[in-house]
Amino acid sequence: MSPEQRAATRSDIPAIAALMRASVLELFPHFHTPRETASAAAYLTEPDTVLIDDGTYYVHEADGEIVACGGWSKRDKLYTGSGARPGEDRLLDPATEPARVRAMFVHSSWTRRGLARATLNACAEAATTDGFRSLVLMATLPGVPLYRSYGFRELTRADIPLPDGVTLTGVSMELALDFTST
Repeated sequence: MSPEQRAATRSDIPAIAALMRASVLELFPHFHTPRETASAAAYLTEPDTVLIDDGTYYVHEADGEIVACGGWSKRDKLYTGSGARPGEDRLLDPATEPARVRAMFVHSSWTRRGLARATLNACAEAATTDGFRSLVLMATLPGVPLYRSYGFRELTRADIPLPDGVTLTGVSMELALDFTST
């Protein structure tokens, strides 16, 4: 059965959190140390209810199971796990600021089936409809190949500090929304 994509709801939060954690524990060890993986599993896997409430977070569901999730934000927060900062709930100005791609995860048994690409298509389409001209994101290392293949360009490498003192390598990436993706 092909997973159906839909907007996430608050009732999906426990399943989204479980998927995020499983994805990190499966994929991060290929790029990160055990300590970095454990920290990412603890701090990067908390669903952001603002995205769900804004209607900008999507899930793919197959046979009642959420197998992929991800979305975009019209708010200033760049990534989960960054800690609370003043102003990050501020609405972005679509004429001058890029929308943010956020919290993309796919269950390991559902990778390479176009689910993440479908989520990125939904994000790009919705952000364009809302007047945004570009998307930005802070990729963790496992996501960089996907984003590159989609057309994002690397801006800079950055340290992502987590609350327990662990620092992950992140890649700041950008995509202009003046194209048709596949």
